[in-house]
Amino acid sequence: MTSYTVSQIAEALGLDLHGDGSVRVSGVAEPASAAADQLALAMKPEFAEGIAQGQAQAAMLWTGADWQGYGLKAALTAPRPRYAMSGLSAMMDPGQGHATGIHPSALIDETAILGECVSVGPFCVIAAGVRIGAGTQIGPQCHIGWNSKIGAGSLLHTGVRIGARVSIGDRFIAHPGACVGADGFSFVTPEPSGVEKARASLGEEGTSTVQPWARIHSLGGVDIGDDVELGANSCIDRGTVRATRIGNGVKFDNLVQVGHNVVIGDHTMVCAQVGIAGSSVIGTGVVLGGMSGVSDNLTVGDRAILGGASVVLSNVPAGRVVLGYPAMKMDAHIESYKGLRRLPRLFRDVADLKKAVSKLTGND
Repeated sequence: MTSYTVSQIAEALGLDLHGDGSVRVSGVAEPASAAADQLALAMKPEFAEGIAQGQAQAAMLWTGADWQGYGLKAALTAPRPRYAMSGLSAMMDPGQGHATGIHPSALIDETAILGECVSVGPFCVIAAGVRIGAGTQIGPQCHIGWNSKIGAGSLLHTGVRIGARVSIGDRFIAHPGACVGADGFSFVTPEPSGVEKARASLGEEGTSTVQPWARIHSLGGVDIGDDVELGANSCIDRGTVRATRIGNGVKFDNLVQVGHNVVIGDHTMVCAQVGIAGSSVIGTGVVLGGMSGVSDNLTVGDRAILGGASVVLSNVPAGRVVLGYPAMKMDAHIESYKGLRRLPRLFRDVADLKKAVSKLTGND
């Protein structure tokens, strides 16, 4: 188990050190349950109340905290402690326990090119023409399809599926069950379908006859930039003709579905259970809240924020914060919701007024 002195942590992360820098810690914990060799994470005053219940000798605190008043031997402080947690958690991460080297049960095509220090776990399949960058770790039961590329320093957890003709940048992380490069959901009928009629008529016309669905093959691939993380059981479909494109630094939570031809800009965050329909464009620095959805062929502008469970049915301007179904400006949605909550009282008031008017006019 790796351990560090609080002085080493402060130096590595650029934190302010208070007290005895020689105190050694081998992990982190919540204040009330921290052992003597663990750093208590008490980044707000309400969290620090639990320090007395634990055994921690050192803690991560907020700037200006009275660390001595909590009976600590040492403390680390930062202007933004939660951001400091990023570096601290990286130092304390024990890893996933993946074995190094190539497991004998892995099936690797002779034309695949693996960089230096690549690890491949049990029962993996790496197809012809695959290129894998140096230092990448591939967990058990992963599949990497024909002519695909994965950059250096990447990590594929158990059971990740990478389809054919997928290009992925450096430092990619994919959690268990993630799938990149499945075919897009593209089907067409011989005559205009009920869905096409409903869209054109805004619902006045729908399905009149049942037709068979013909499959449109996905000829494009998926292009993913650097520093992208893909949550468990998330899926990114390949493009129909051109590639589906994911920019640098994009972070996906679990159970995300990205349709064919979608483009997502750099440093966008996509929370759990989000669905993005085909050919939509998501800008740079966008946040898509959990369970939100974007209909097909739409644009969500740079820095826009979709509140949880929002459903976007029209373009969203850059910087707009939206909420609801259909999604609208958040303040307008909240005002509408307040109005809905007032409706029962309004109905009662109207009923009382009708009774009063009836009595005045003698129409009882």
